[in-house]
Amino acid sequence: MSVEGVSAIFGRVLQVGDVGSESDFFTLGGDSLLATRVLSAVAREYGVELSFDDFADAPTPAALAERIASLR
Repeated sequence: MSVEGVSAIFGRVLQVGDVGSESDFFTLGGDSLLATRVLSAVAREYGVELSFDDFADAPTPAALAERIASLR
């Protein structure tokens, strides 16, 4: 699990190029439907189930990676 891995998930879901570690998902154009796709990818790749509230509280790759690490 890494910030780079979470950034890659954001990039795939949002269909954008490089996503910085402090880039806010919602500022990049994400919405609740796309957030659900991120949460699904996180569950599949890292084996961690997160709620939408978890994601909303940690909408950057760095913050989400930290949240994932704390739950593993």
